[in-house]
Amino acid sequence: QVHLVESGGGSVQAGGSLRLSCAASGDTSSRYSMGWFRQAPGKEREGVAAIYGSSGSTYYADSVKGRFTISQDNAKNTLDLQMNSLKPEDAALYYCAARLTRFPWNDYRNFRYWGQGTQVTVSS
Repeated sequence: QVHLVESGGGSVQAGGSLRLSCAASGDTSSRYSMGWFRQAPGKEREGVAAIYGSSGSTYYADSVKGRFTISQDNAKNTLDLQMNSLKPEDAALYYCAARLTRFPWNDYRNFRYWGQGTQVTVSS
């Protein structure tokens, strides 16, 4: 069992930055892949970024490439998402996910554990 708690959400103007953090506890392991997803009202939960535990490779949705950076601190059991140059369309509830059970990474059904989410609002 893995328990995930997100933090760092808030309200920013377009062009601003936020850093989300996810604290993991329980049966954590650096071998397990983790990711960030987001869900805006009326839309399906979409994959934002992921990091593969075994290799450290990172993957991003096309819409955030070059603006967002995912990172992991295995010693602290934290997963961060640095979000720069935010756009109004980035506004959503952001979720941390852990333990990818199968591919592709950006299908929310393929992650086993989820946090409660942290809200990001971007004003134009």
